[in-house]
Amino acid sequence: MSRIEIVVVDGERFEVRRQAGTYHLTWLTGPNPGYGFSMGSNTGAALEPACLETEIRGFLGQIDPATGYL
Repeated sequence: MSRIEIVVVDGERFEVRRQAGTYHLTWLTGPNPGYGFSMGSNTGAALEPACLETEIRGFLGQIDPATGYL
């Protein structure tokens, strides 16, 4: 079963769905519906909130402002 939560980083909202050590993040406030990224944990352990925030900031830092995509 997956676990869903909403995370806000720098004013941007992401739906975070965790399933068996994999995290699927959907950018809710982004310009492209359903756009986001996935990441995993080698051990299957839950990631710390600070780690999620770092990964989200990295994702946002790569976004092309003109397109809203990487």
